[in-house]
Amino acid sequence: MTLKSKTLAEFFGTFWLVFGGCGSAVLAAKFITPEGSSVLNLGIGFVGVSLAFGLTVMTMAYAIGHISGCHLNPAVSVGLCVGGRFDKSELLPYIVAQVLGGAAGAGVLALIASGQTGFSMAGGFASNGYGEHSPGGYSLMAAFTAEVVLTFFFLLIILGATDKRAPQGFAPIAIGLGLTLIHLIGIPVTNLSVNPARSTGPALFVGGWAIQQLWLFWLAPILGAALGGIVYPIMAGKPAAK
Repeated sequence: MTLKSKTLAEFFGTFWLVFGGCGSAVLAAKFITPEGSSVLNLGIGFVGVSLAFGLTVMTMAYAIGHISGCHLNPAVSVGLCVGGRFDKSELLPYIVAQVLGGAAGAGVLALIASGQTGFSMAGGFASNGYGEHSPGGYSLMAAFTAEVVLTFFFLLIILGATDKRAPQGFAPIAIGLGLTLIHLIGIPVTNLSVNPARSTGPALFVGGWAIQQLWLFWLAPILGAALGGIVYPIMAGKPAAK
């Protein structure tokens, strides 16, 4: 595949991740509908949002994995590069495509969400944050630790599931379910990033505090992914020669 094809795939794949995952949080996580004298809460909650993020990655892994590898995440690209699974000459173009795709996905989501009367970015627009902007009020240190550890394990899942010695054809399922689990753990702490492109998209529209805190959601995921890229080859070793 040409680099153009790969970066286009990464752009649209990351668009889908941000639009689908953050869209589920913004549009569907809490949906209360008055019906007569009763009120129905039809929102999907944390579980639904977690599953939505997992499904975006799983579906794109099948759709574009054969084109670009379906990174959809600057931290994943860095981790795969450190782990010897990705050509470092393509790292910067991948990251640019991912960030642009994430921003475009957030832009379309903002257009749709603003069509509802009373919508405001003050609700956070699925941005990641710590301290007073953490869903559960978690500190900077807690947020940093969670993002590093969860991204580290996400890379272990990716590297293990795509290892030639692993059962073939199931990697997208393992990776998608892994991302679902990671969100179930991390949403209360930071709204969960583990992905700088996912964090950057919504933050560009919220501005203010979201931009000020964005540094953490670049530093921590990239650090965690790099650690995963170092540890997995040490743990797994090289395939036995045939």
